[in-house]
Amino acid sequence: MDLNGVSAVVSGGASGLGEATARELAANGVKVVVADLNEDKGKALADELGGVFVKTDVSDPAQVETAVQAAVDTGAPLRIIVNSAGIGWAERTVNRDGSPHSLETYTKVIQVNLIGTFNLMRIGAAAIAKTEPADADGLRGVVINTASIAALEGQTGQLAYSASKGGIVGMTLPAARDLAAIGVRVNTVCPGIIDTPIYGEGEAAEAFKAKLYAPVPFPKRMGKPSEFAHLVRSLIENDYMNGETVRFDGGIRFQPK
Repeated sequence: MDLNGVSAVVSGGASGLGEATARELAANGVKVVVADLNEDKGKALADELGGVFVKTDVSDPAQVETAVQAAVDTGAPLRIIVNSAGIGWAERTVNRDGSPHSLETYTKVIQVNLIGTFNLMRIGAAAIAKTEPADADGLRGVVINTASIAALEGQTGQLAYSASKGGIVGMTLPAARDLAAIGVRVNTVCPGIIDTPIYGEGEAAEAFKAKLYAPVPFPKRMGKPSEFAHLVRSLIENDYMNGETVRFDGGIRFQPK
């Protein structure tokens, strides 16, 4: 699919993987709606890219509707939805002190990561369905969801996170089959250890990151957000990629902990 002249909604677009994706798309002619809770970073990025910022809690249908409508209102046909908003959490099913995993936090992670992804996918796809086909195949748009290799190889304490990301992987193929009728492709990316601002800066942070990427076969480093964004762009542009879950991890395989 040709990126130039279309619009996109990128959730979690103010930082990390979402920011890198927003930059990659904008650099290739896409009008980007940065959908994020961080107003300062989101507005600054949208202004820099010539896009639009919408404060968005992805688990809130009304806020997602507003973000999607903002893309429609740009006048460029909405053809791209990128779900990269998410939160993490570490807690054992039964903690060391004998207490059970918090149901509140488990529910929150599922609500944001899984239900939030579905929320933007369903509302975004419904808006994409109203556009004219972009090519002779009847393609109208593409949805890219972000899961994690934790969905496939969850470690100790990743119960809620792995369940949320596993749900995203699980709905990829059914969603692709459902949305085929309206000409929308769906693919999911499962990143591994990616160098985002969440790890901080300084010697201690670098030492911690070195431990994280030690099991990566090659290249012996963390992945770059720009590399993730390049993959997202490739999945959008390659018209025969549909219903797939793609690992993006340098070949790492998670150990139990």
